[in-house]
Amino acid sequence: MSFKRIRLLIWKEFLQLRQDPFLAGILLAAPILQLIVFGYVVAVDINHLNTAIVDLDHSTISRQIDSAFSASQYFTVTEHPATEADLRALMDPGDVQLAVVIPEGTQAALNSGMTAPIGVIVDGSDSQVSSVAGSYASQVIAQAGATSTAISGPSISAQVRVLYNPTLTSINNMLPGLIAVISMISLLVVMSQAVVKERESGTLEQMFVTPIRAGEYIVGKITPYVLLALAQIVIVTTVGLGWFHVPFNGNFWVVALAMALFMMTSIGLGLLVSLISRTRQQAIQTILFFMLPFMILSGFIFPIDSMPGWLQPITYAIPLRYIMEVLRSEFAKGSTFADMATQLWVLAGFGIALFTVAVLATRRRITD
Repeated sequence: MSFKRIRLLIWKEFLQLRQDPFLAGILLAAPILQLIVFGYVVAVDINHLNTAIVDLDHSTISRQIDSAFSASQYFTVTEHPATEADLRALMDPGDVQLAVVIPEGTQAALNSGMTAPIGVIVDGSDSQVSSVAGSYASQVIAQAGATSTAISGPSISAQVRVLYNPTLTSINNMLPGLIAVISMISLLVVMSQAVVKERESGTLEQMFVTPIRAGEYIVGKITPYVLLALAQIVIVTTVGLGWFHVPFNGNFWVVALAMALFMMTSIGLGLLVSLISRTRQQAIQTILFFMLPFMILSGFIFPIDSMPGWLQPITYAIPLRYIMEVLRSEFAKGSTFADMATQLWVLAGFGIALFTVAVLATRRRITD
């Protein structure tokens, strides 16, 4: 073994890295980004969870409970529906994640020395949020009862009820996310190699002198990988439904439309990375640079409600967030097109914009 040759090889690699400042920047920026994201996102607390208060008692204690939730940093009271039946329309599209139902006669029961039950309904489509939210809500209700001057004797008990995923089974929450993540990883990785691989091997220049048209090249390049991603989605879904018995309560066409739009986004982003990358190594590093924030900030691993307030607006720029919301709502809630209209329109915007830019850039590269 020659240490001189090893030293020269090491020096050569550093020279090549120096000639590729884009890759060097990715390698240096990625750990910093990962540290910031993990440092702020990895948490079990939730903050400012959208909450609905159904006050059927209209009494002193009911107003105190409402005030306690409004003053809590964990909850933000956004809705006051008139009846419990109105909650479904708020929870299906995800407008609220928790509801507190104060039954009629609560004040009278307390004045009579009886324990009054307060209903707490949590959205079980995200098992991490629902388990923590139910616990926090019980604490807020207990504290409101303990500090109330209108109560002497037995106080209030919170009766937590989980909607959509009563058992809080984690696989019911994880499988819809896995479908989206696996599709994203497959398409991003393979599409990021599509053009740069042919450029490195020299076949891209040979392709330019053939009679093949730009549109034919793009369709032929994309189709095999789309079929592969569809096969993976079918396998994951079949195993989840058949082996793990994950319930599916939604509309197949809502899922199909959302996944088609999301796949357009992944294909477009992958093609753009392949076009701007000079080497396959650079393309992979770029994809990894995007992939980790996408997975962390989308709510796939950690609840968005547990992230700091300044970080949560950034998640609206992550396409994976919207497909996660659609798939989880469809599997757990059976949401309709109307319920998921916002998410579908945003996915359409991402998909059409990125896919169109990528196709136009690819056509220009081929025709030039």
